[in-house]
Amino acid sequence: MEFFERFAVPHPSPMIYASMVAIGLVVIGIVFGITYFKKWGYLWREWFTTVDHKKIGIMYLISALLMLFRGGADAILMRLQLSSPDMEILDAQHYNEIFTTHGVVMIIFMAMPFIFAFMNLVVPLQIGARDVAFPRLNALSFWLFFAGAMLFNISFVVGGSPDAGWTSYFPLAGNDFSTSVGTNYYMIAIQISGIGSLMTGINMITTILKMRAPGMTLMKMPMFTWSAFIANVIIVFAFPVLTIALLMGTTDRLFATNFFTTTNGGMDMLWANFFWVWGHPEVYILILPAFGLYSEIISTFSSRNLYGYKSMVGSMVLISLLSFLVWTHHFFTMGQGALTNSIFSVTTMAIAVPTGVKIFNWLFTMYKGKIRFTVPMLYSIGFIPLFTVGGVTGVMLAMSAADYQFHNTMFLVAHFHNTIIPGVVFAMLAGLTYYWPKFFGFMLNEKIGKWSFWLLSVGFVLAFFPMYITGLDGQARRMYTYSEATGFGPLNLMSFFGAALMAIAFVTIVYNILYSIKNSPRNIGNDPWDARSLEWATHTPVPEYNFARLPQVASSEAYWDAKKNGHKLFTGELKDIHMPNNSGVPFIMGIIFFVAGFSFIFALWVPAVIALIGIFACMALRSFELDHGRHIHVKEIKEIESQYEGGAK
Repeated sequence: MEFFERFAVPHPSPMIYASMVAIGLVVIGIVFGITYFKKWGYLWREWFTTVDHKKIGIMYLISALLMLFRGGADAILMRLQLSSPDMEILDAQHYNEIFTTHGVVMIIFMAMPFIFAFMNLVVPLQIGARDVAFPRLNALSFWLFFAGAMLFNISFVVGGSPDAGWTSYFPLAGNDFSTSVGTNYYMIAIQISGIGSLMTGINMITTILKMRAPGMTLMKMPMFTWSAFIANVIIVFAFPVLTIALLMGTTDRLFATNFFTTTNGGMDMLWANFFWVWGHPEVYILILPAFGLYSEIISTFSSRNLYGYKSMVGSMVLISLLSFLVWTHHFFTMGQGALTNSIFSVTTMAIAVPTGVKIFNWLFTMYKGKIRFTVPMLYSIGFIPLFTVGGVTGVMLAMSAADYQFHNTMFLVAHFHNTIIPGVVFAMLAGLTYYWPKFFGFMLNEKIGKWSFWLLSVGFVLAFFPMYITGLDGQARRMYTYSEATGFGPLNLMSFFGAALMAIAFVTIVYNILYSIKNSPRNIGNDPWDARSLEWATHTPVPEYNFARLPQVASSEAYWDAKKNGHKLFTGELKDIHMPNNSGVPFIMGIIFFVAGFSFIFALWVPAVIALIGIFACMALRSFELDHGRHIHVKEIKEIESQYEGGAK
């Protein structure tokens, strides 16, 4: 019995027990459904072993949407707990666990897979490639992300959730103050997922640099591809810092090293520095691809080319450089001195300048354009004023002297969400609606989509703007309750109603998908939005090989040139197309990484060693495997192309 006690949840509650039952029933239901409908073979052939960038992108998308609801449930519980003084929906421990998991799930396991979904779905098509540079590595990246996400999400029913905040500051995250295995879950699950993210960064950089279509120079790349390229450069420089920091934190907890302790030569502030050297660039890893999506959407629905292409590229490059020079603003109050605070205060304000350039570029793109107020365009227009408010409050926080008042209050919570929700979530929903017809063959319902937009926007303002006021009045973040005498009750109740509206908005998005699956017409052609870049020049839905002939590019809006200026995109004879073979090894490695992570979390050394041997065995298998891919022959290509009526030739 002593062996099994380590897996028990240290702070059980009826809500935890209900979650255990729900998870068990859902797993049983899924396994039964797949078995009953005899879909195991289909899933293995088409999804578990796929190396197709489009299918991998769809799996990232599904995972991100699931994690959006997982993290959203945490958010609703937090707002419910704070909706009135002295509420007892959650106790202090459960509240700590929920705000910790909410932050990690939303940043690492929701926002990151959302941007990776669009990178996988869109970038190869925008540059005229047939896949990414390393298809099997791409599959491994996804399965490592998925293994990390699943490992993290079982924590609250097996062993207990992390409770030291999403930043997991030491010494709070050390063994003295975090005695359960919850923080082990944090260290190891994010480590596994982060390795996958680093692989994606290397893969995407190589793809963009080496696989562009003939004629596509760097300055003829679409803006989303530019944003993806710069974000992945940031990933390659930032994620190794997180990887090493998590490794050091893991050894502190499992092997009693002293990297981040307050005794024996350790330095707890070293963790804070490492974390934010990764953490602030991470914000731009999320935001820059979102900016790229907004650029594509605003240009399309303004019926104009993007204003200031070169300045947009330059501003993104400048943002990427400055993103590594601002990390100390996250701990102005932790005692590093006036000179250091002043330097980082200036760099933090400076990063607002290239961001402001982009805002004006989008406004000038819309100026005198023929704007169509579609759902993607509504999200893009709504983003501008809301994100600007978040940016202005960021400049307020950048003043180190004033930050002593703002720091650790709800003002900071409002600012962060005021940038991430309009900046990333709005962009992902805009991109989801915009690219849905290309990858699923039908459009989402516009009327329901507009309802979702307005519910989400109004709910967002109601949920987060009151926090600016309560924060300035002194309401601390991470506090699970407050007294009636503080006067915070009415504004927190307003925040709860706003959060509830946002939840309703996300439910309507799911309803829209289900409604559109049943009712939307399928004969939409390959370009339902009258768009401008290469991804719309291929068929809908996109064939496995993307393009029967590689496009010949003459500008950053190659497809628009082909439609309006007579540029001929596809020339030459059809040739056999080389494609990679599917492989089950990435999926199997994902399972082995999950087992290894679980074993390390609970210090089960025998299965941990066996799992590590399995990982290296899979790597060795790949090293000695002779797999040169396969060819789709001209005859088969012609048969596939003939099935598309009115598609690109």
